[in-house]
Amino acid sequence: MRIDKDHQRFRQIVKGKIRQDLRKFLTRGELIGKEGKQLISIPIRGIELPQFRYGENADAGVGQGEGEPGQTVDGDGLGIGPGGTEPGQHILEVDITLDELADILGEELQLPRIEPKGRRNITAVKERYSSIRQSGPESLRHFKRTFRRALRRMIMSGIYDPRDPKIIFERRDKLYRSWKPVRKPDSNALIVYMMDVSGSMGHEQKELVRLEAFWIDAWLRRNYDGIESRYIVHDVQAFEVDRETFFHIREDGGTKISSAFRFAKELLDKHYPTDDWNIYLFHFSDGDNSSEADSRECCRILKEDLLPRVNEFGYCQVASAYGSGAFINTLREQLGHMENVVATRVNTKDDIYDSIREFFKKGR
Repeated sequence: MRIDKDHQRFRQIVKGKIRQDLRKFLTRGELIGKEGKQLISIPIRGIELPQFRYGENADAGVGQGEGEPGQTVDGDGLGIGPGGTEPGQHILEVDITLDELADILGEELQLPRIEPKGRRNITAVKERYSSIRQSGPESLRHFKRTFRRALRRMIMSGIYDPRDPKIIFERRDKLYRSWKPVRKPDSNALIVYMMDVSGSMGHEQKELVRLEAFWIDAWLRRNYDGIESRYIVHDVQAFEVDRETFFHIREDGGTKISSAFRFAKELLDKHYPTDDWNIYLFHFSDGDNSSEADSRECCRILKEDLLPRVNEFGYCQVASAYGSGAFINTLREQLGHMENVVATRVNTKDDIYDSIREFFKKGR
């Protein structure tokens, strides 16, 4: 139908407008917490709204007649003042799902879809309505097939009257939808988020981490049927927390980054066999570590224990006035040649766009 074509054309226009302002949408903190099919209201500028245009009226109507600018229609006369003369900036709010927004992100950043590498797919059994049978509950009755079957019977028996086209169903006419179990492979993925919560990681730094982690999560969920997320925070010691605590824990103490990597290794050893999971590790810090020796120890743990098991290790260094920022240099020097190591800097919200592209541009 033409209305469907017009609607599809409108959706394409909307997506084009979203692409133009994609960097701005990536920094919208209110999107956090949305998932897959949930609708998100996006304000779009520059799309003309359909409107009626009236011709000249021969007779006076409502709103016509004598009056002065600013004169109130009713009331105590306090609403004085001339009417505005500047045109408004009309903004249209459109609803779009997070999945669609993640797809736009992937298209704009030219991100390839991720193919699971060297992992065994976990198979789930699901039910699919794919056949017909002659018995079943009325809620599953297939109306079209039942109608055709009854119509054919009445025509063949000569009782159908075109002038009085009543269709009377008999028990033998009724057909019902039926299901059968389908084995569907589910590619499972694990995301481990690690964050430095030492004294130099303040509210602004955690806000950058929160936004980047949200879009990492959104993109990976578009590529895998099953996603499990675990959250690790550390100062000189590391421990696991829930999502809410991860983004709102108070910062304090010194920094020992290796504690987080050791904790991640123990987590994988206990719960996530390499053959069953596509594993992604992301670490967020301001790059201020307790010592150069511990930074080298981090690289050793990554090289020997973590990198052979994961699809990708992503390190995101956020800017802080109190941190030295040296860890990213050590990481690049020691492990920059490794295929599944990616290190990025995020100094402001605008840098999130480029950081995500760097993390996933190779479709690991």
